[in-house]
Amino acid sequence: MKEVLWSPVATRGSGDAMPAREGRSAVKPGRMKRYEPAIVGTLSVAVVLAAWQLVANARLMPVLFLPGPTDVALAFVKLFQAGDIWLDMATSGEELAIGFGMAIVIGLVLGLAMGWYTRVQYALDPIVNFFYSTPRIVLLPLFIIWFGIDIQSKIAVIFLGALFPIIINTMAGVRNTEAALLRVARSFGASDALIFRRVVLPGSVPFILTGFRLGVGHALTGVVVGELVAAKHGVGMLVAIAGQTFQTPKMLAGVIIIAGTGMLLTTIFQRIENRFQSWRPEMRR
Repeated sequence: MKEVLWSPVATRGSGDAMPAREGRSAVKPGRMKRYEPAIVGTLSVAVVLAAWQLVANARLMPVLFLPGPTDVALAFVKLFQAGDIWLDMATSGEELAIGFGMAIVIGLVLGLAMGWYTRVQYALDPIVNFFYSTPRIVLLPLFIIWFGIDIQSKIAVIFLGALFPIIINTMAGVRNTEAALLRVARSFGASDALIFRRVVLPGSVPFILTGFRLGVGHALTGVVVGELVAAKHGVGMLVAIAGQTFQTPKMLAGVIIIAGTGMLLTTIFQRIENRFQSWRPEMRR
């Protein structure tokens, strides 16, 4: 008896079944659909800035309380003309890079271990919950006693701020691996190490990148908080001094630098996350 092999060509010719490619509900977004988020976001920001400028021009309140976008832009230009901002940005950038980089490495290791090994989770879960629930700012005086007012104390605050969102999201990613995939892999005789590398780790990537995005906000908060309390240089210190001396436009210019850094890093992680999820078809609505 001859074996009959299924062929897409034969299926297409029979007229009894639709081709597998046509049965999918994936659609390729059009050009306008692709750029719609950027267009709508840009228009909304433009409307907010225009409304802010109109209210500021009416001078319902003095510049001290409500500077307009043009006042902030002028203060921004003066900051870069003075030149001191470069040292402040370099100091804050170094603190952020070291603290957040350490949080990524250690958070990934601990999160993967806690997600894969149940006893590791039992051992570390109380510690993670304790420090995650504790505002890191209350530990800053202790860090200043230990490390002084140099960048080491800021790095410690940034590290602790970003560490726990990464641990928790990484652990959740490992724990949320579909049980059916694990059963299938084990039924084919795959070892635990192979299952971890080929099934668990790739499936956890979206959770891990979400942890990175959450960690960015906590890390930037650590930069500002650490430099507000005690620092020699930094954008957070610039914001603190400008606020204490009633230079509201200059203070808002510093805030924009910090917020812009956070938006840039968040966008980078969002693009990477979308890259890993590009295999998923976009469903018709």
